[in-house]
Amino acid sequence: MRGTFEASEAVELAHLTRSGFIESRHSGSAVVVHPDGLISRSVGNPDAPIIPRSCLKPFQALAVAEALAGAGVELTPLQTVLSTASHAGTPEHLVVVQSILDRAGLTPDALQCPHDWPGDSGSRDALVRAGSGRASLYMNCSGKHAAMLFACVVNGWPTASYLELAHPLQQRILSMIELLTGESVSATAVDGCGAPVHAISLVGLARGISRITSSTDGAARFLTDSVLANGWAIDGPGRANTVCIDELGVFSKLGAEGVMVMAAPDGTTVALKMLDGSLRAASLVGLSLLVSAGALAQADVDRVLPTLDLTIYGGTEPVGAIQVSSAVVAL
Repeated sequence: MRGTFEASEAVELAHLTRSGFIESRHSGSAVVVHPDGLISRSVGNPDAPIIPRSCLKPFQALAVAEALAGAGVELTPLQTVLSTASHAGTPEHLVVVQSILDRAGLTPDALQCPHDWPGDSGSRDALVRAGSGRASLYMNCSGKHAAMLFACVVNGWPTASYLELAHPLQQRILSMIELLTGESVSATAVDGCGAPVHAISLVGLARGISRITSSTDGAARFLTDSVLANGWAIDGPGRANTVCIDELGVFSKLGAEGVMVMAAPDGTTVALKMLDGSLRAASLVGLSLLVSAGALAQADVDRVLPTLDLTIYGGTEPVGAIQVSSAVVAL
């Protein structure tokens, strides 16, 4: 069966300590690329295919933006961020998603992403108190789906089949991924939200994200500037991607199953995959790799680490932490 790199190819990227004992270890692969696409650092096997999950959203959002532009239409900055977001489902997020659907003349019933609860606990609790249930609008990918539907409407493409691989929009997305990563996709699967998702290497992923965030004009520049100006919209207040964007100016995007991409203000870009699928150390590892590459200052990263939920508790007292391993900090 085809798959990503094996455990024997992975390198320990982080570990969890409890009362002086290493309780868990997170192994994976990672790559750091310069703005020109040259590899600065390689850990594990970043040439192996991975499924980037939501780290592909910037590519999907760009294909949507180009499809809209071809019809003389563009999204607002906030709508652009929601088209590439894994949002927390706060009322503020839902207003923007609904505004995209309104422009398309559609209702949330047109969304084909699964029904879900908001990721934000306060928003979820409010829905429960109100007697409401799960809905596709609350699902963290609903902004992407709304934008896809809008592109279909303005181009006269069918909306009922917008998630099928043969659909004109999905073919544009596939071409965008291969163009920006410089790779042919090695496999195609179905993402958790129901959309096609394509396997590429971490090297290709990092180069593609670097090309997007380093662009000086066009839709890629607009998307990058929109995200950096509205960090709350791509994730949620207090959540890891939002913190890295707002506090460090780092274009940060998580993907399920332990995938993370980060692009520093100077264009240096990290892509990583935790082999066990856990994201709890991904932001720490990504930021540490950017520090080791000289793209971020350690003091600036140290300032935000307390907000990234890295402390381990025994009862109510701190007894350990999630820490990067030597393979990450070694030069």
